Amino acid sequence: MTTENHPAVSDADVAAIAAQLGRVPRGLRAVAHRCPCGNPDVVETAPRLPDGTPFPTLYYLTCPKAASLIGTLEADGVMKEQSARLAEDPELAAAYQKAHEDYIARRDAIEVLEGFPSAGGMPDRVKCLHVLAGHSLAAGEGVNPLGDEALGMLEDWWAKGPCVSPAEVEAAGERVARNRAKEQDHEAVIAAKEAKTAERAAKKRAAEEGDAQESSSRESE
Repeated sequence: MTTENHPAVSDADVAAIAAQLGRVPRGLRAVAHRCPCGNPDVVETAPRLPDGTPFPTLYYLTCPKAASLIGTLEADGVMKEQSARLAEDPELAAAYQKAHEDYIARRDAIEVLEGFPSAGGMPDRVKCLHVLAGHSLAAGEGVNPLGDEALGMLEDWWAKGPCVSPAEVEAAGERVARNRAKEQDHEAVIAAKEAKTAERAAKKRAAEEGDAQESSSRESE
């Protein structure tokens, strides 16, 4: 994914995100939340990836430290416990329903994905705490109650320093640049092929029109 397709994201942030993920980010639209260390920790992704594949997860948690801590919560059964409370607590269920509606509204404002749910199991269960935490960080406290709750269980993941080193960010930036060059080369090849095809089609039409005019002239004689 090139920065030309997400101008709101700086090259430095793209490099940091690539270092966090271990790959060049796809469908990147914006930095949705920034960690106290300065790096992005949640990104906003397009509802469809560049190849057209639907991607319902609007807010994607990129920080590996935060993701690891949340993974521990999931392994400890927090999702199961939260889902059980949703079935027993009408007030919590209503707040979670509103979180679901907020997520859908934010995604629909970019592009409507017909037939796709929000994400993370909303509105009636908890399927992925990473999604809920990402939503809470991006939207702010008070929007997603279970995302807020999960974040409240975490230690300060930034306290011991950034999740990726400057050297890792620099290396990732080089990968992004190489990927960008490959995409531009590929686009140039496709454009050249399309131009050649259009040129051949134009020549064929001109020849056919010339043949038709010649045939009409012979018939009139």
